[in-house]
This record gives sequence, structure tokens and C-alpha cells, in this order.
Amino acid sequence: MTKLEIVTERLTLRLIKSSDLNSVHELHSFPEVDAYNTLGIPTNISETNKIVQGWIADQQQSEIENYIFAIEHTSNGEFIGLFGFKLGNKKYKRAEIWYKIHPKFWKKGFATEAVKAILDFGFETLKLHRIEAGCSVHNIGSIKVLEKVGMIREGRGREVLPLKSGWSDCFEYSILEMDERK
Repeated sequence: MTKLEIVTERLTLRLIKSSDLNSVHELHSFPEVDAYNTLGIPTNISETNKIVQGWIADQQQSEIENYIFAIEHTSNGEFIGLFGFKLGNKKYKRAEIWYKIHPKFWKKGFATEAVKAILDFGFETLKLHRIEAGCSVHNIGSIKVLEKVGMIREGRGREVLPLKSGWSDCFEYSILEMDERK
């Protein structure tokens, strides 16, 4: 498996591993995390394990296209959440991001710090041209994070997210390599 860590002032983002299973399962089991998540709450830990093992298999390819990072507190290694970074067709030099943060770490700037680190990784290390994100129009927390880092709202997809509460519209965001990152 590839060893990759992105370290910021407070966070370490490292590729997911089997020992993260319980933390990932707990994160996916919070109704407030699930509110804007299309995955849904897992019925048991084996369901979560299938997802985690799929992510690990993706990261064992010679060229990773789907990075899944565990977000940890640098000072104590505490699990804060997950960050996904999926590369698109190489010709277009773009990727899509997503993240999930444990509720006890909400409103502390961790999501913003993680997004900034991933944008730097995408543009500076992988030499991408464009990074995209989408979120439910009702997910005020993620909207604030995406806009705070300099992502531009490009549009609104109508009823594209199958959430537990019903179909939700999705705001579509992007940032280009030449755009100002905040």
C-alpha cells in the first residue's frame, strides 16, 4: 500500500486502513452525519467493513484514482473524520472531493483545514486543473466550508441527492488551479 500523509498545523490526513473500521463505523452511524450522506447508516459493522475494504483495494492500485483519507488530530491521533478525493479522467486533470467530520469536531475549523490541505495536494502535487465538490442545498456547514476556501458555486443540480429525507438539490462547486485559495 502507498504511504501518503498530508500534515497541517492540527491535522494528519493519511490513507485509510483496516484498523480504522470501528471509527468509520461510528462516524457513519450518527444520524446528523447521515443527514446529507447518500450512503445511509450501515446496518452493521460488516456492511461498513465492505466499504472500508473496497477503499483499501482502490488504494493498492499502481496509480490511485480514489484516495480515502482518515483525518486525525496531529497531536494525539484522535479520529476526526474522512476525506475522499476521486480523480477523474487524466485528460481533464480534475478531481472531486467529499468529507465527513465527527460531530464532536464540528465548528472548529477542521473541515476547512482539511479541504485547504487537499486543494494544495491536488494542485501542487498532482498538478490538477480543477477540483469539484457538491453538497445538499440544505447543508449550511459544508456550503460555508467550500466558500471559505475559495470554491465557486457554479450551479444547482435538481434533485440529484437521494437522502433519507427525500431527493435534495445539490449545489455544485469548483476551484481552478489559477483561482485564489483562501
